[in-house]
Amino acid sequence: MSEVRILGQLEGAKHAEGLTVIIDVFRAFTVECFLTSLGVKEILPVGEVSECLSLKKEHPDWYLVGERHGIKLEGFDVGNSPSQIVTGPDLSGRTVVHSTSAGVQGIVLARNATEVITGSFVNAAAVARYIKKQNPEIVSLVGMGLNGTEETAEDVLCCRYIKALVEGENPNLHRELADLRNTSGAKFFDRSKTASFPEPDFFMCLVPDIFNFVLKVDTSVNPYRINRIDI
Repeated sequence: MSEVRILGQLEGAKHAEGLTVIIDVFRAFTVECFLTSLGVKEILPVGEVSECLSLKKEHPDWYLVGERHGIKLEGFDVGNSPSQIVTGPDLSGRTVVHSTSAGVQGIVLARNATEVITGSFVNAAAVARYIKKQNPEIVSLVGMGLNGTEETAEDVLCCRYIKALVEGENPNLHRELADLRNTSGAKFFDRSKTASFPEPDFFMCLVPDIFNFVLKVDTSVNPYRINRIDI
């Protein structure tokens, strides 16, 4: 059985080894799952905002998705919001450039990993099945937290959930998921923050196992590409 390690934030990503799962529930890798389900051509995770804007200048039809501190970046088409994406324009066949303050930065920093995939609750069971199929010696689960610097309950819970599934357990998350409304998910119910943190995002991010695919990062190209692998 694989040795499953749980790490945290940007420092955790730097030290991740083996098959590495970069986890960002609120909201980066929930967003990427929904983008994939909408039939986008490809997703390019890019760390630097300036690079994203340069790519947009070169390719005006590319769609920019991103945030810093949860707020949509200037010059981007939409923030890091699954509900705004699914209610927005038709993205089928389009290239998406994605930049966030936590999840995407984790991808960029995971240079010691032998393989990088992303994870969130919406595809957690698929991630666990993929890990078991690959059966690597070491698995690193990296919860990216808030801005990549502070631990958050939802990412820790997702790490624990995936680890339990890999180890053959079947945990009941109902109560702990509900509790997130009063901790790290409270911002989605703050009416003063609705524009950046729409309430539907909270619920969309916390429905476990609705997508039967994993998103693997192709680090052999620049910019990186996200590839769908059906499980």
